[in-house]
Amino acid sequence: MKNILIIGSAGQIGSELTPELRKRYGNSKVVAGIHKTKPPRELFESGPVERVDVTDKEQLFPVIKKYKIDTIYNLAALLSVVGEANPLEAWHVGMNGLLNVLEVSREYRCAVFTPSSIGAFGLSTPLDNTPQDTIQRPQTMYGVTKVAGELLSDYYFKRFDVDTRSVRYPGIISNVTPPGGGTTDYAVEIFYAAVKEKKFTCPISSKTFLDMMYMPDALEAAIQLMEVDPSRLKHRNSFNVTAMSFCPEMIAAEIRRHIPDFEMNYKIDPIKQSIAESWPNKMDDSCAREEWNWNPKYDLPMMAEDMLRVIKKKCQGGK
Repeated sequence: MKNILIIGSAGQIGSELTPELRKRYGNSKVVAGIHKTKPPRELFESGPVERVDVTDKEQLFPVIKKYKIDTIYNLAALLSVVGEANPLEAWHVGMNGLLNVLEVSREYRCAVFTPSSIGAFGLSTPLDNTPQDTIQRPQTMYGVTKVAGELLSDYYFKRFDVDTRSVRYPGIISNVTPPGGGTTDYAVEIFYAAVKEKKFTCPISSKTFLDMMYMPDALEAAIQLMEVDPSRLKHRNSFNVTAMSFCPEMIAAEIRRHIPDFEMNYKIDPIKQSIAESWPNKMDDSCAREEWNWNPKYDLPMMAEDMLRVIKKKCQGGK
């Protein structure tokens, strides 16, 4: 990677991936692509920023040419719950946007990273130790776009030799970006509620397990996969990656180690519960570990301790 464009740089992953890539590759080498969302001031101050609508291919060409882009992180998407409220828009952004990125990359020989998700699986998928290669029959438009995106990316690699790569992210927990309409957002919201109010109303049932990952590991997975020698990759679109698996009861117990009087109650959201039950409890990521040495650093206790530390500092005004 020499010159990088991040599409969706103001989103959940992009707002943290952009500064991390700038730190590693140099500020001028990483272009922050933004659309409607007003980006953090730091994006403008630390490197180049361009308006990029992934659904408009003509906006992509001048940016690719201007900065001699060779690597694209395509992070534009509507998350699961938001996508269910706007299924046509979810398809438009997820699939038409991806097709535009792949076409531009075919012409300019760019490598492409497009994240997939545990949302690519469904009720007919094995929920425990979900295999790398298994049946994928999602029940959300978000999941449908992820499966179709994996297939389309593989097609462009095999048909046009576009260097496409991807990981299937579990739920991602961040202490920087607020929740953005995902099924696993409770695992972020619970920490803010614990610090501010010492209580939380959970939208999914106490025993519902979901795969999760702390943002520093999510960033490392994306960067590490794009840096690896392509000759090592037997799979491309998309690698299972995971770091921890827990249910609401477990994360509440971990929070109580730090905030003993924390209270948890439940008000089940039928849509979120239905989606959560169709997703894996835990994925088998042995292929990622074997092919590009994937190895997460954070488990539940480490993640919870760091989340609470950072959020407490934020709530105290950075003191």
